[in-house]
Amino acid sequence: MEETKTQEAIATLKFARISPRKVKVVADLIRGKDVNEAISIVKFTPKASSKIIEKLLKSAISNAENNHNMDSKNLYVAEIYANQGPTLKRIRPAAKGSAVRIRKRTSHITIKLREKEV
Repeated sequence: MEETKTQEAIATLKFARISPRKVKVVADLIRGKDVNEAISIVKFTPKASSKIIEKLLKSAISNAENNHNMDSKNLYVAEIYANQGPTLKRIRPAAKGSAVRIRKRTSHITIKLREKEV
């Protein structure tokens, strides 16, 4: 039994200053889609994370073309996920001399592209 290892192009963005919960909304829209369709979906989605994901998707396409000699017409988004990064903790003054903690969340976003079997 031989296992054929399919090539995949990966692009990762670490420590993005956006909550992974916000990124996952847009990531779910483009998972499994063709690359050109994914770019157009992201371009016209009015979410904060869509610009970040668009830039990362273009980076993954460039990695596929230049590093793995893949054809960009046959690429699709095989995997996309956003994991939680470290949380920046800030303090805001509150009533009666107390303090409230503000959590500024970060995320690690990864996109994996594969070629369609023709």
